[in-house]
Amino acid sequence: MNAIKKLAVIGAGVMGAGIAAQIANAGFSVLLLDIVPKAGGDRNAIAKNAIARMLKTEPAPLMSPAAARLITPGNTEDDLDKLSECDWIIEAVIEDLAIKQALYRRIDMVRKPGAAISSNTSTIPLAALVEGLPATFAASFLITHFFNPPRYMRLLELVTGATTNRDLAERIASFCDHALGKTIVPCKDSPGFIANRLGVYWMQIGVLAALDLGLTVEEADAVMGRPFGIPKTGIFGLIDLVGLDLMPHVNASLAQALPASDPFHAANRDVPLIRKMIAEGFTGRKGKGGFYRLRREGTARIKEALDLASGEYRPERAPWIAADVLRDPKILLTRNDKFGAYARRVVAHTLAYAARLVPEAADDITAIDEAMRLGYNWKLGPFELIDRIGMRETSAILAAESIEMPAFVAQAAKASGFYRLHETRPQYLGTDGAYHDVLRPAGVVLLEDIRRAAKPVIKNGSASLWDIGDGVACLEFTTKMNALDPGIVELIERSVAIVGEKFKALVIYNEGGNFSVGANLGLAAFAANIAAWGEIEKTLAAGQKAMLALKYAPFPVIAAPAGMALGGGCEILLHADAIVAHAETYAGLVECGVGLVPGWGGTKEMLARLAASPALPKGPMPAVAQVFEMISTARVSKSAQEAREMGILRRGDEIVMNRERLLASAKARALAMAADYRPPEPPVFALPGPSGRVALTMAAEGFHRQGLATGHDLVVAAALADILSGGDADPTIPLEEEAVLALERDAFMRLVRTEPTLARIAHTLETGKPLRN
Repeated sequence: MNAIKKLAVIGAGVMGAGIAAQIANAGFSVLLLDIVPKAGGDRNAIAKNAIARMLKTEPAPLMSPAAARLITPGNTEDDLDKLSECDWIIEAVIEDLAIKQALYRRIDMVRKPGAAISSNTSTIPLAALVEGLPATFAASFLITHFFNPPRYMRLLELVTGATTNRDLAERIASFCDHALGKTIVPCKDSPGFIANRLGVYWMQIGVLAALDLGLTVEEADAVMGRPFGIPKTGIFGLIDLVGLDLMPHVNASLAQALPASDPFHAANRDVPLIRKMIAEGFTGRKGKGGFYRLRREGTARIKEALDLASGEYRPERAPWIAADVLRDPKILLTRNDKFGAYARRVVAHTLAYAARLVPEAADDITAIDEAMRLGYNWKLGPFELIDRIGMRETSAILAAESIEMPAFVAQAAKASGFYRLHETRPQYLGTDGAYHDVLRPAGVVLLEDIRRAAKPVIKNGSASLWDIGDGVACLEFTTKMNALDPGIVELIERSVAIVGEKFKALVIYNEGGNFSVGANLGLAAFAANIAAWGEIEKTLAAGQKAMLALKYAPFPVIAAPAGMALGGGCEILLHADAIVAHAETYAGLVECGVGLVPGWGGTKEMLARLAASPALPKGPMPAVAQVFEMISTARVSKSAQEAREMGILRRGDEIVMNRERLLASAKARALAMAADYRPPEPPVFALPGPSGRVALTMAAEGFHRQGLATGHDLVVAAALADILSGGDADPTIPLEEEAVLALERDAFMRLVRTEPTLARIAHTLETGKPLRN
């Protein structure tokens, strides 16, 4: 089978364009086709407009504007013959079987032998899609169901038919995994596959139960959110997000395809309120509003919610539900009020329906749980939730709702639940009544598995050092949001000493939502409030020392970030020998936003990176000016690719698309560097001195005159300018690394003593948002 080098997407709607964007994000050329518009002179206008919209959309479908150049727009009348160049053709047109099949016949006439064809259908079975088509077409056909938005949603449901070529299917699955960063969940060829089959049923039950039991939308979403590990959008907020107008189409498709005995039909009741909302344009976030809306009144934006009884909007109000109830689903499920009744009804029906899907929609429970975790962002899949609630409690809520205990649930009740640990190995209950190991895809290494089977080399309350095999150690942060505190700084220094004696290399990595959000501001605020300036200065010096220990360690240090790497977290990246970053890495030196400057060498390292960049002119000012703009505006990359464009990642650093392959890639890079590793030479800096400082402060004053910078922004900018210019440095005399670090410490300590900076820190801690003062 040939490698996949060029692809095509037919259908330039939101999903089709988003799939094309993710292909371009991965660095592959993609042809994006749609129909010729009825009006206008540009026959490629639909595809061109889709690309133009994506360059303006937030959150951005494209990881870099440069990726748009890999997408070639076209139309299905003039450009269909170009499909002959493509190795994989993805159909993402309207959910109409006749339209899809007519298109497939045209594709089959021009595609090259061995080219894969797949549909992004969310509801139509594969057997129906290939019915009546040539056997050679059916052998090359499969369903690849992406979730919206394709860049950010990791789930891809893969459906093959009885005659689908196995090698071709494996080639597509491997490409989606490694190149597009998707977790592949194999599905049976059943209506709605897995995630939408269960998710749509769950939403339908949730809406009907709220109407029947008299809950407000806020109450329903609070109950069906945090207690069960479901995003705070709950049910009504999620429907607003996906679009109310989509629901009737999906429901109708499932109703047509599912057998009469399926419980979905009982839940597929007409809701006059929703019908009225759709007719009047209240289709959710993309329309005039949905169950929630933001209404403008002058300059104010007022949050409103729909009253389900009257159909009128009113101010949104937080439901009064005790905090302990929202923390524990068992408490909620036993309450004798409308909240408990709502939870029992929705959860009982959803879990019972999930049990029906094995083996109808999937071979085992791991596929069902994975699909709901990744497709609907549930923290626990339905079978994991049953184990969390408990078998006895699950039996009780099923009985309370007069639902017969599914045979598979009864089987699990007699065993050890749906999941168990066996000799440190996670196992799941199969339909054969036996337990089977939960298997990772080949090449995937997770710290979660290592933690289960071993003890850390060293640890404290903030971090742990793990042996991940082959002479490589892994430093894991374990604080809330992986904020950097003295415990992490201490363990960095201890780890450098131990790795130097017992290992070949160090990887800095964790499996939290963020690599690190930076220094723990709460500790800084506490020290400042008691005027413990000496302690702050000690912490600053200790952090700089730890960063230098990483940089000049006698072994390679690889930083492997995913999610946010802000402030001090970004400074760790900058002091590593190499970065192996997940594609969704958001990095930046954001200290100016809280009235400070980078204090652990971040300014120095960005200067060294950009001064060495062949893209910038030589001389003392180009790199200084670019670093000043980046840090003073607290710019954060919106992807790892953008971090590369900013200079945080260097040319040789790697970007990994699949989050689960990040640790293995970082480990491989560490071993590759370990063989003949030598620490870097300390940098020297030619900085512009007082004249450069004047130029930078004048630029900041210009922003202030335009109303784009506040009074305290000027104070912070002046402190940053002092570092970047080298203070009173002579541009003809090289400045050593320690001198720049001393300037950082001095500027940081001056700023942290100012009232506006302390106000910014306090406001950020309280609200999570920056204060402009």
